[in-house]
Amino acid sequence: MKLAILGSGMIVRDFLSIADEIPGLVLAAIFGQESTRPELERLQAEHGIGKVYVDYDACLADPDIDTVYVGLPNGLHFEFARRALEAGKHVICEKPFTLDLDELRQLRRIAEENNLILVEAITTLYLANYAAIRECVPALGRIRLIQCEYSQFSSRYPAFQAGEVLPAFDPARGGGALMDIGIYTLHFVAGLFGRPKSITYTANVERGVDTSGIAVLAYDDFSAVCICAKDSGGPIRTKIQGEDGAIVMTGTPNSARGGFTLALRGEDPETIDAQAHPHRMIGEFRAFAAMIRDRDLAARDRSLDHSELVLELAGTALKDAGIRLGSAPAGA
Repeated sequence: MKLAILGSGMIVRDFLSIADEIPGLVLAAIFGQESTRPELERLQAEHGIGKVYVDYDACLADPDIDTVYVGLPNGLHFEFARRALEAGKHVICEKPFTLDLDELRQLRRIAEENNLILVEAITTLYLANYAAIRECVPALGRIRLIQCEYSQFSSRYPAFQAGEVLPAFDPARGGGALMDIGIYTLHFVAGLFGRPKSITYTANVERGVDTSGIAVLAYDDFSAVCICAKDSGGPIRTKIQGEDGAIVMTGTPNSARGGFTLALRGEDPETIDAQAHPHRMIGEFRAFAAMIRDRDLAARDRSLDHSELVLELAGTALKDAGIRLGSAPAGA
């Protein structure tokens, strides 16, 4: 995988910290705006990245690049991923994939027509502890209740309160609690239990964006409550309750750090921690490298099916709360 990285923000820097642990990965290039060139060059020198680009067309024309990692703000994902696919590059795109389901389906069509790998960088699905939870769920018997919480006070929230609309809180650019950290809770629940019968979203909305909210996913025999917040903090916890026991995890749904407790009725609780590597991104990028190396289109399609489901759920939830992404906040 000869990779061009788009962006130089926190998520890119986080990825670069473990890039040398991805088998077969070549850091071919990094791309950004001219104004970020000093940071791009710093990252190039620090991580041995081949080239720096501030012209995206030139980056895509580089024959030494076969894959593009879109680590840009949410509102830019679709356009940059589309252009990369049309240039014949595989694409790894940060979450959320796009702002709506139609955009994702457009990208998928291009990828399928050209036998390219297109995947969403959603760490949850590739965590060893998440796989272990999946294996333990049947032992819980009939599932009755699920609660998945991810609340984290945003350092950008005071600026938002003061009237400055940064990307994290800008609906025009795909901001808001659900699409930022709440999306992990949807991936967590839907990845284990599939499509619910319905989803509703009760949100605290300021200037057209959700700063926090509660999504309720209704299944045939149980309900799942997904809580997310960027305007307040609180304990982070996931509980899966069944008639025969419960699973409790206190790590975030995008890291599952620290493992989880399996407490079956009539038995002593057991702590399970299956993760061999402390960094949450290592599993997903090792999987992506193998998928691209083998051009594993079946794995691509399974991943895209799941991403489509989650984006559909997120879109329905936002609509229920009266939120429309891609539109400017009221009064802007």
